[in-house]
Amino acid sequence: MSRYALTVAVLGGLVLALAILSLAAGPAGIGVLPGLSDMLHGRETIAATIIGQIRLPRMILALLVGGTLGLSGAALQGLVRNPLADPGVLGISGCGALGAVLVFYTGVSAVWAPALPLAALSGAGLATLLLLALTRGGTLVLVLAGAALGSMSAALLALTLNLVPSPYASYEIMHWLMGSLSRASLHDVLIALPGLLIGSAFLLGTGRSLDALTLGEDVAHTMGFSLRAVQWRVVIGTALAVGSGVAVAGGIGFVGLVMPHLLRPLVGARPSRLLLPSALGGAALLLAADLFVRLPVSGTELQLGVVTSLIGTPVFFWQVWRLRGRPV
Repeated sequence: MSRYALTVAVLGGLVLALAILSLAAGPAGIGVLPGLSDMLHGRETIAATIIGQIRLPRMILALLVGGTLGLSGAALQGLVRNPLADPGVLGISGCGALGAVLVFYTGVSAVWAPALPLAALSGAGLATLLLLALTRGGTLVLVLAGAALGSMSAALLALTLNLVPSPYASYEIMHWLMGSLSRASLHDVLIALPGLLIGSAFLLGTGRSLDALTLGEDVAHTMGFSLRAVQWRVVIGTALAVGSGVAVAGGIGFVGLVMPHLLRPLVGARPSRLLLPSALGGAALLLAADLFVRLPVSGTELQLGVVTSLIGTPVFFWQVWRLRGRPV
């Protein structure tokens, strides 16, 4: 078995084990299999309610959101050929969150439910388009553009919170912005599922094009790959995946930065070989982080986005350290 196949198999097994643990974790001592059996057979038991309405949606969203964040990070790094590319670091997640919060604030989502994911998708898509327009400027321009987008979205989010008349509503928005799956429901799964799956399909289909781009744009063109086409596929895929994830889970950063960095020594630097492992690694990371925040270490549950940021920030600093002295 090749190293790539072994890595994918190990990550797949890890995701499966963590998914089962996610269904089993909780203060209520119920069995996973009896709860799933009751749910599938339509029995209205406590176990069926806890598994079907609380733990299963949380597990599904952790798996899908983590997977798409890891996949988006790998695709963005392959497209711009920059190890610092990540939806959170480059402000894409922040702009998606801004779109969702504006819908919250104006009350449009209460009247028309699809407005929330559409607003998050629009914010993430506009941010990705702007970054792609600046990728020819090199590493420094890309990082500065991402920092500017992140600062702008943070400032506008702060302004929105300042204008919210109700302190309770302001607390709810702040709680959501830090990222959490504690209130995940089947309704959230249905809202996010189309965008997450379609976005992932777009990104997984870019592997050969991204491999060609590593040889240079001219070489890729002679091989029959259009730079404009692969850019649009990555833009659409990232916007759908990140926007859908932000709409239901809030701001969860650094997953797309961490996983390609950790897996590149195992599967190689070719973008096509990083896409699937990064998706599996992102799913495993978010499932593990969600299990961690449920530990009774304090009186309140930790926010998921805080935990992923604490994991990802050292990796980000390490990447910056490795890039020091290189031309930008």
